[in-house]
Amino acid sequence: MMFEMIGALCVLGALSVLPSGQPSSHDLPPHADLETKWAKDVNKDHPLNHYPRMQMQRQQWLNLNGIWQWKPGHQQDSAPEAGGYQGKILVPYPIESKLSGVEKHFSTIWYRRTFELPADYHGRQVLLHFGAVNWKSEVWVNGHPVGEHQGGYSSFSFNITRAIDWNQSHQTIEVKVFNPVDAGTQPRGKQVLKPEGIFYTPCTGIWQTVWLEPVEPNHIEDLHLVPLLSNNCLQIQAYGNLEGCMLEATARAGGVEVGSQKWMGSQTTELSLNQLHLWTPNDPFLYQLELRVLKNGKPVDHVSSYFAMRSLEVKPDSHGVARILLNGKPEFELGVLDQGYWPDGIYTAPTDEALKSDIEEVKSLGMNLIRKHAKVEPDRWYYWADKLGMLVWQDMPQTYNKTFPAAVKQEFKVELNQMVKSLWNHPSIIVWTLFNEGWGQFDTRKLSIYLAELDPYRLINSASGWVDKDCGDFIDAHHYPEPVSPEFSGSRARVLGEYGGVGFAEKGHLWTEGWGYKMNSSQEELTNTYLDYLKDINKLQEKEGLVAAVYTQITDVEQEINGLFTYDRAVFKMNKEAVRSANIETIEYLQRTQSGT
Repeated sequence: MMFEMIGALCVLGALSVLPSGQPSSHDLPPHADLETKWAKDVNKDHPLNHYPRMQMQRQQWLNLNGIWQWKPGHQQDSAPEAGGYQGKILVPYPIESKLSGVEKHFSTIWYRRTFELPADYHGRQVLLHFGAVNWKSEVWVNGHPVGEHQGGYSSFSFNITRAIDWNQSHQTIEVKVFNPVDAGTQPRGKQVLKPEGIFYTPCTGIWQTVWLEPVEPNHIEDLHLVPLLSNNCLQIQAYGNLEGCMLEATARAGGVEVGSQKWMGSQTTELSLNQLHLWTPNDPFLYQLELRVLKNGKPVDHVSSYFAMRSLEVKPDSHGVARILLNGKPEFELGVLDQGYWPDGIYTAPTDEALKSDIEEVKSLGMNLIRKHAKVEPDRWYYWADKLGMLVWQDMPQTYNKTFPAAVKQEFKVELNQMVKSLWNHPSIIVWTLFNEGWGQFDTRKLSIYLAELDPYRLINSASGWVDKDCGDFIDAHHYPEPVSPEFSGSRARVLGEYGGVGFAEKGHLWTEGWGYKMNSSQEELTNTYLDYLKDINKLQEKEGLVAAVYTQITDVEQEINGLFTYDRAVFKMNKEAVRSANIETIEYLQRTQSGT
């Protein structure tokens, strides 16, 4: 998002080292006691108790969400210290959130919990998974270090088998987390210690599901699934300790087998399909996929997954206007910016139903696109996008650096790689956005090439909004409040990555005093403004070849009151039926004008 005060709102510098003495803490700004309707449904014993990774699902697993102990710490702490845990925290809600039970920021915190291993885990390998922890994590099991991780938006796992005390009924996990927020140089999205303008509350610590899985020594650690429409097949690459193993894959459509394949585990294979059903937003068809690992002819691992068949490209039409093609057909993309914040959970939706609901609401408005801005969601959010049929532009969470020493460049590239590889099986994701506007841009062309080589099956938006570096698949304009189209740029498609930002204050549903790029005084005025902008978009498509438009934004976020919905998701701030009808009419009209491709 664009904001004139961005320079004044950013605090840049190297990752801070906290002094000895009292842990560094920060009182959060006062705000209204705002929460969503799903807060009452949070199960404090087993919050978010759904399998977190739907494209690599095993039947046997143990959810470790729930009540943990916590205490503040120091960045230089090297190992767990007995005692000192001063309170309880509800995992996986960040410590700053109301749902965590703490609602305070510390730059370094410790977590601790004990758990009992099921009896049938004995004699097997045990994997400890974290959906995401912000930002730097160090993990101990029974006092033994089992691993470290940097990156606030990506999943990671440790094999903790050697640290388990099989003679004890209970095991202990301890996690140290350091989050420098805007005192650091790491990718952090919109997090700041003092929220104002377009920047919001930080999200420190464990903010996605923690779980255990028992596996055999030979098991699948990761998958890469690529639909190849030209060959009517799915390309499959499995990763893990698979030497000497045979893999077996079976694809089904509506429960009916449509393809099967066996191959050696260390290789890539192509699974041919005898039935081709393409995925689109209006028909989000998903195939079921079962994978088995065979060792000496015996099954040792079984993973359930899914995939979709669809293709993407940018190609000029008969008039030389670059179009976005989905499955070879032009698809005008109309949608919203979504920053994924919640008043009660901050980065973490209260429940899975809440997580799903935002996508359902966008769908109900007749839109087909969500730009996931400055944040990476839990894997289940993308599962719902896949299943419900929503196109997703996925942003890389940005940094705000003005200088780029080697270590800063490397950390960004590592976290970019983590994001892509953790999400690249989701058919809903059609675009990777590398940079937002001019924020923290460096080596833009080089990184765009790297990203296209890493994932050649999606489109690249090198710089959404200014500053354009003449690379990637799009030229992208940001303009508030009214829509515009970027200038012609040869073979690149012209898109409007942000517009709107029109504010309206819905009393009784405000986090704090708010602002918008253009304030309206009533729901009727707000509706008319939105509808007028859609008329402008029709003209921009017809006269200037605009192929996508992203309205800011789906909900109010803290002090920003420019959402279609209030921050608590309780009120839609316009005439919903009028907005829905206009959105559908706009998409259909624009698709008709492109049908000559």
